[in-house]
Amino acid sequence: MELNEIKFTGQPPVDSYGPGFFRIDNEIVQGALIISPDGMSPWSGLDDLNPLMGMADHVDVVFIGMGADIAPLPKDIAAKLEEARVPYEVMNSASACRTYNILLSEERRVALAVLPV
Repeated sequence: MELNEIKFTGQPPVDSYGPGFFRIDNEIVQGALIISPDGMSPWSGLDDLNPLMGMADHVDVVFIGMGADIAPLPKDIAAKLEEARVPYEVMNSASACRTYNILLSEERRVALAVLPV
């Protein structure tokens, strides 16, 4: 078996996560965050859709991590994202981080909006 080191260009991957935090580029970030082609920033959570609304033309998919457990998006939030034509997938935060990292390593246009576990 041959092992190859994964190299990330552009956006940073999620190095790790734990109760209330994420480690991004060896930096601890407390609370929810968004990583997109425009950079990384804290996020106020599902009450703050503004950072997501302009992503329709910039990414193939936004992975929305709902915390420790998967939960559906509230219908009004899903409707707003769909109206803005933002492609999204909802999953628990651990799965969202892993899936984001995989697609990022394939140089896909992805974003991550994630609530802490």
